[in-house]
Amino acid sequence: MTYAPANRAFYDADSHIMELPDFLTKFADPVVRDEIPEVSYSASIVTDEEVAVIMAQGGRHSAEHIAEQIALGDRLIEKSKEIQALGAFDAADRSRAVDMLGFKKQLVFATHSVAMPFSPSSKIEPRRRYGGARAHNRHMAAFCADDARLMGVAIIPLDEPSLALEELDFTLEAGLKAVWVPHRPCGDKSPGHVDFDPFWAKLAESGTPFVLHVGGSPLQLAKAWANNGRSATRDWLGGGENLRTKDVAVLHQGPETFISMMVLDGVFERNPTLRGASVELGAGWVPALLTRLDWVAKHWSRADKNLAAFSRTPSQQLTQQMAFTPFVFEAVGDLIDQSNAELYLFSSDYPHIEGGRDPIARFETALGERGGAVRDAFYMENFLRIFPGERV
Repeated sequence: MTYAPANRAFYDADSHIMELPDFLTKFADPVVRDEIPEVSYSASIVTDEEVAVIMAQGGRHSAEHIAEQIALGDRLIEKSKEIQALGAFDAADRSRAVDMLGFKKQLVFATHSVAMPFSPSSKIEPRRRYGGARAHNRHMAAFCADDARLMGVAIIPLDEPSLALEELDFTLEAGLKAVWVPHRPCGDKSPGHVDFDPFWAKLAESGTPFVLHVGGSPLQLAKAWANNGRSATRDWLGGGENLRTKDVAVLHQGPETFISMMVLDGVFERNPTLRGASVELGAGWVPALLTRLDWVAKHWSRADKNLAAFSRTPSQQLTQQMAFTPFVFEAVGDLIDQSNAELYLFSSDYPHIEGGRDPIARFETALGERGGAVRDAFYMENFLRIFPGERV
């Protein structure tokens, strides 16, 4: 018996690997290998001792541990978490985990290895930034190579347009299924800058979606916002990402700004086959985003020729070309009522604890009495609109 009920197809828009320290260096080009840092768990709930034990075992869980995880059966998602999870870093074990979870397909994101390639620091020179991205993309492609259910997600920083396009060429050749870009300014440019037109056009032509994801931009607010003269608060759940109370309250501002710039700069209008998804960044902000962009386009089109050229409203563009994953604690049924049923995606976040111990049950409660068509859209059809070649 699988965790996901057999009477409906479930496509998972968010899962992770828990990279071992040598995740990048093992696959880095020799010319930059010595400058690529090991993956660090210093800011994670995972302890150095846990990582050391795994590395001492040859980068594997023990046979006894694997047997214990398999014995969990349909409770795997409830109990199997973080680096101790079945398939956290071993591809063969991950295939067994997907067997037990019962998902048709699963997007696979990194967790900690994106920190250096995505860092906004000007101190990280392009050859290191893109060298780290290439190492990540090689390793992710290898991890997902033997199981068609595992849809590897590449990373591509957008700070250098020519290097981003070069890495996109590699990504497409490697067979990765989506491209994660950081949701921040692209160096000194908007993502809708003309220099990125070839990048978005190639994604659209290849049918490869872009994705935004938590961790694609600095997670935490500037320290001044936390300075209230009181004791510091703990990280949100202490899991794969480190979000405090104030951080999560404004988490939507980064992706909302990025997507707004994409719309207002005409990226979706010029590339109607471009697809994208905002993952693990919440969705409670989406209905208001659609409303706001529509009235901006309506009232500012007299002064902005980009807006005047739109053949579709921003809400139509985003409904046709984007999708969003709600957190398990968000009332996705209410969000559907406030916008439409085509916008939202199911995700498990396996094996991160942020995804909850029974995400399907929580989403089912939030969907309430809404009909089968709404559920089919949430669990399957919206995913297949973004990834139309992945139906099984």
